[in-house]
Amino acid sequence: MDIQKLNAELRYKATRSSGNGGQNVNKVSTKVELLFDVTASKHLDNDEKQTILKRLNYLINQKGVLRIVCQETRSQYKNKLIATQKFKADIDSAFFEHKERKAVKVPKSVIAKRKEQKRRQSVKKQNRKKVNLSKISLFFISQT
Repeated sequence: MDIQKLNAELRYKATRSSGNGGQNVNKVSTKVELLFDVTASKHLDNDEKQTILKRLNYLINQKGVLRIVCQETRSQYKNKLIATQKFKADIDSAFFEHKERKAVKVPKSVIAKRKEQKRRQSVKKQNRKKVNLSKISLFFISQT
């Protein structure tokens, strides 16, 4: 799959942005919406379309249109570039295959270290308990 070919199928829509910018906000349409119709794409095969629809479902509406909104800057041009970069990153992440995790046996040294730490913690907690003086005095009396 070539992302450069998909650029021809991208549509951009500019609207007025909210937020900072003073009077610029009221006059200039700087907010950019990138729209990509996944289901009608000519450059994607059915498997690729299904992968995108499944993995990027949070960006896709019921009609199968992927929508990315950018209003980070006060420049329409910069917002368009940022939206395009986000689109490329999202498409790349949809096709990224994670390595399968291999289970490994826990080494005996790690198990021993964990048990020793638990023993130390237990001793620390035992030493915080109140001391029963009656038992101690009986012990010393019986020793003499």
